[in-house]
Amino acid sequence: MPSTPNRVRDLIKESGLTQHDFAVRIGLDDSKLSKALSGSRRFSSLDLARIADLCTVTVDWLITGEQTPLAIAARTTGGSARRAVDEARRLATMRSDLSHLGFAQPWQPSETAAGPGGWTDQGIRLAQAARARIEGADHTDLIGLVETVFGADVAVLDLGDGFDGLATSSDDVKLIVLATSAVPTRQRFTLAHELGHLLVEDDQGVHLDEDVFDRAQGKSPSELRANAFAAAFLMPEPTLRAAVGSVGLTEQSFAVLACDLIVTPSALAYRLKALRLIDAGTCDRFRNLTARRASSLAGRGPDFARQVSEANRQRPPGLLTRDAYAAYDAGATTLRPYANLLGVDVEEIRRALDVENGTIDAS
Repeated sequence: MPSTPNRVRDLIKESGLTQHDFAVRIGLDDSKLSKALSGSRRFSSLDLARIADLCTVTVDWLITGEQTPLAIAARTTGGSARRAVDEARRLATMRSDLSHLGFAQPWQPSETAAGPGGWTDQGIRLAQAARARIEGADHTDLIGLVETVFGADVAVLDLGDGFDGLATSSDDVKLIVLATSAVPTRQRFTLAHELGHLLVEDDQGVHLDEDVFDRAQGKSPSELRANAFAAAFLMPEPTLRAAVGSVGLTEQSFAVLACDLIVTPSALAYRLKALRLIDAGTCDRFRNLTARRASSLAGRGPDFARQVSEANRQRPPGLLTRDAYAAYDAGATTLRPYANLLGVDVEEIRRALDVENGTIDAS
C-alpha cells in the first residue's frame, strides 16, 4: 500500500520542482526531507500542513490516502447541491486536518439512543434529550447554541435557490451547511433538521436536503426522524400546551407564539394539529399566515427584519475558525486555513495580526 512518503514523493514529481526546491518551499532542509522520504524520519505535523498547503491536498489524504464520502457526493450532484457539497468538502477537510494535528472537534454526542418505536417517536425522544441540554439558554442564536452546546461546525453560505442545507458526519467531522435565506424561520428549521441527522449517529455519510419541507423527500426514514426531531426540538409539546391552555389560540396569540419560537406559521400549525391542540379547520386558517404577517400581528416587525438580515448573511463555522487560528498560533499549521475561512488574503491577515500584536508600525 502507498505510504505517506510515497504520496509526498509523487507530489514532488507532479510539482515539477526539484527535491531541493520542494524542500525550500516547505521550509525543510534537504537532509530532513530525504530522511522523511526514506522513512528514517517522520514528517512532523507542520511538515504535513505545509506540504498540503503547497500541493492543495489534505493532511488526511497525506496520512491515509483515503477520500471522504463528500468526495463521492461531489461527483454525483449538480446545481446548488453541488456547490454545497464542494464547500462542505473543503470545510470538512480543514476539520479533519485539524483533528490529525491535535485540534479535534468538540462534538458532544447525544446520551440518549434513538431506541425502539417508529421513526417519529425516535425523533421526538432525541429532541427531548437535546432540549434538556439547552435548558435555560438563549435560543435566539440557534447557530451559536448548536456550536457551543453540541460542538457541531455550522456554516452559512450563499448557495442560490433550491437548496436548504446538508449535514455530513465522519469520525473526525460533524458539519452542518445552511443556505442563506430570506426566510429565517425556514433556515432555523433546516438547522434543527440537520442537527437531528447528526445526533442519530447511525449513518456516517452525507445528507442533502434541497427542501426540508418536501413531502416526497420526507418519506425516507431518516428524513421522517429528522423532521420529527426538528419539530419537537423547536416546538416542544409542554410549551405548546401551556400556550394553548384552556382558552385556545386566537390568530394574534398564534402569531405571538410563532414569533416567540421563531418558526414558520405553517410548521407551528401542523405541529399543533399533530398534538390535537387545534382542529383541521383552524390549522388551515393559521398555516396560511406568512412569517411577515405573523410578525406584524405580534408587533415584532423590527425583530423579523433583523432575523431576515442575519439569515441572509454568510458565516464561516465558528468552532472551525477558532481552532484554525489556535493551530496556527501553536505552530502546528500555516496561516492559510484561517485566512481562507475568513475569505481574506493570507498576507493581508498576516499584516493585520502583526499590527494587532504591535510588531509593526500601523501609521
